[in-house]
Amino acid sequence: MTVSGSTDFELDVADYIEEAFERCGLEVRTGYDLKTAKRSLNLMLADWANRGINQWTIKQRSFTVTYNDGEYNLGTDVIDILSLVIRRSGTDYSLDRISRDSYLTIPTKSTTGRPSQYFLDRQITPNLKLWPVPENSTDTIIYDCLTRMDDADNYVNTMSMPFRFYPALAAGLAYYIAIKRAPDRIGLLKQIYDDEMNRAMTEDRERASFSVAPDLRSYRYA
Repeated sequence: MTVSGSTDFELDVADYIEEAFERCGLEVRTGYDLKTAKRSLNLMLADWANRGINQWTIKQRSFTVTYNDGEYNLGTDVIDILSLVIRRSGTDYSLDRISRDSYLTIPTKSTTGRPSQYFLDRQITPNLKLWPVPENSTDTIIYDCLTRMDDADNYVNTMSMPFRFYPALAAGLAYYIAIKRAPDRIGLLKQIYDDEMNRAMTEDRERASFSVAPDLRSYRYA
């Protein structure tokens, strides 16, 4: 038996739209069909970001701190920070994430030193606040962040995601289109979408061992 030896199958935006319309019992006939489907696809990608961590959207980034500057704007594609360290002389030190309220109540925000805490202000342009503020301009901040997926712009573009999510993308777009164009198929397509998405999310998981331990540093002992 002869096999293809090929592992590069992928669909472009137009292919996904055609597949989704076919699942709705429809055909793509007009430019508006393409436009409304692409809009639904981008809205669905935003929903995927809200569902939780997608492993392929985790990026590691870094920057060098500036003396006495405790605030740094991050890329607008950054959704959240998963972990963050500061590197000094080849050694990495972890920083504790604090809440907005905890940062607000720091009495002296201008204190300098090696940063040990950070607050991420999740605005349209995320702003990272470090405390204490850096005491030099040589330390490096290294962080893993969850980033936004690329939009579906041109119809000939492919989607930046692992192949294991292709079925979920096609099923999800079909469901979104059914809401507008094929209401009689909403229930069926929603079930298929949920099943495909659950399988993909289960596969797209961190396989490292996980343990939980209490942080007792803020407690006092009698």
